[in-house]
Amino acid sequence: MKTNCKKWKHLLFITAAAITFASIPFYTLAADANTKELDGTDKKQEATSDKMDSEEDPVTTAGAADLLDAEITAEEEALVDNSLEQAEEQKPETVEVTLAMATPDQADQVKTEEKPMLTAGAANLLDAEIILEEEEAAAFIQGRTAQAEKQEPEELESTLVMAKVNQYVNIRQDADQDSEKVGVLYKDCGGEIVEKNQEWTKITSGDVTGWIKNEYLCYGDEAEELAKDVGHLTAYSGTETLRVRKEASMESGVLGLLANGEAVEAIAEEGDWVSVSYEGTMGYVAAEYVNIKFDIDTAESMESIRAKEEAERARAAAEAEAKRNAQKEAVMTSASELDILAALIQCEAGGEPYEGQVAVGSVVMNRVRSGGYPNSITEVIYASGQFVPAAKGRMESLILTGNIRSSCVQAAQEVINGRCNVGDALHFRRAGNREGLIIGNHVFY
Repeated sequence: MKTNCKKWKHLLFITAAAITFASIPFYTLAADANTKELDGTDKKQEATSDKMDSEEDPVTTAGAADLLDAEITAEEEALVDNSLEQAEEQKPETVEVTLAMATPDQADQVKTEEKPMLTAGAANLLDAEIILEEEEAAAFIQGRTAQAEKQEPEELESTLVMAKVNQYVNIRQDADQDSEKVGVLYKDCGGEIVEKNQEWTKITSGDVTGWIKNEYLCYGDEAEELAKDVGHLTAYSGTETLRVRKEASMESGVLGLLANGEAVEAIAEEGDWVSVSYEGTMGYVAAEYVNIKFDIDTAESMESIRAKEEAERARAAAEAEAKRNAQKEAVMTSASELDILAALIQCEAGGEPYEGQVAVGSVVMNRVRSGGYPNSITEVIYASGQFVPAAKGRMESLILTGNIRSSCVQAAQEVINGRCNVGDALHFRRAGNREGLIIGNHVFY
């Protein structure tokens, strides 16, 4: 009986100690862990007590009882020491976690709290507040991420390039000085960068794509500023028949009409109207019917350049032919054959000695008398492919202006009268390897 009383005495002591340690306020998960560990110890002690109660040994000496008491006391002290060490080891980490997750106000509350323990309701409230702060933080981060995704991408550096030359720069097919020329970029013209390396830049401008040396281009802000200076606003008609009015009013008179897609220089946008330059006069078009674009002049391809050159040559030749025909008609209807022959002699031998001038006139008269040529001075001189001055209009100019030298007129008159100093020669040319009669700088044959 005495032994059983001592057992219960020690069990009660252990239970009281467990309750005491369980009430220590750590405000951490470690305190809960210690409580669970003590609960487990209680169960262990209860199991030990039950085992002891079930033993059938009828005799227990005082020494055995004392020994059992000593073992229980040592176990209690070891259990208490172990629980305190675990609590001390876990307390800093769990308190730090609690402070890190709490709001500033909650952190101050935890640091200054002097109460011996938190009630279950207070602990639940703190946990709820921490969870709420975590949810708010997650929502804030999610919102910032969504906002960042909606932001416009950072503006790219300008790809505009402008020619930095006095006249023009060649555009090459490859980044090589000896590469084929595919176009030219004129002064105040520009394009867009396709590719750039240390020495060359590949651009596209108009219908031309090719390479230009970097030293002949300007980039970035410099190119933008130059484009503003040399660029121009263009108004493109967006309707079949667009009226260009004298004033910015539907009631104003009409300067002219623009077809769909036709462009004029835009001067300024003025509300519902756009002022434009129409055939050198300022006019106005309704803004809703035009598309306004800022344009800069672009490169020209070699195909386009060659086509323009060919067209220019054809135009010049047509103009020259028309002028020559007009002069020829005027000469043939108004000038005598003497004047025509004298003008030819001056064009062919005006700087030759007099005998050389007579020799040229003699060749013309030999042809008139020959059966293989026309039988008049005018027709012989104007025969196709025979005398260059007659084909190029130089001769007619002398006749019409009356600037024929007297020596040439005299030489023409002598050969018409029958003089000939070249025998039966029908040709002459600049003296050289050709055999024949040499007079002055010509050979006659």
